Amino acid sequence: MTEKAGRVSPIYAAVTARCPRCGNGSLFKNVLELRTRCERCGLDYRFIDTGDGPAIFAIFILGFLVCGMALYVEFTFEPPVWVHVVLWGIGTPLIALGLLRFLKAMLIALQYRNKAEEGRFEHD
Repeated sequence: MTEKAGRVSPIYAAVTARCPRCGNGSLFKNVLELRTRCERCGLDYRFIDTGDGPAIFAIFILGFLVCGMALYVEFTFEPPVWVHVVLWGIGTPLIALGLLRFLKAMLIALQYRNKAEEGRFEHD
């Protein structure tokens, strides 16, 4: 198990939403809720603290994409307003969920790979 631990790519773990140590166990219970531990290798997920990182990255990426696509659609096809409401009202939340799931899994995999943890003061 230890040899394979270093070989799991953070990209692979993020795209497939798998355990960052073994690459086999599912990372999420449902869309965005983390499991307590990996069902395959037993890695305890309590060390994970992605905080607001995935949401902030998603806001910037999604804002850029949706605004760009909305402007492109408007100036290229000149659709009625209801088309924008339907297109972006349905598309934006769906893209946001997929993007948040990917970014959360990516930050978890990078946190595991780089052994990132809460900062502590050294007491002499």
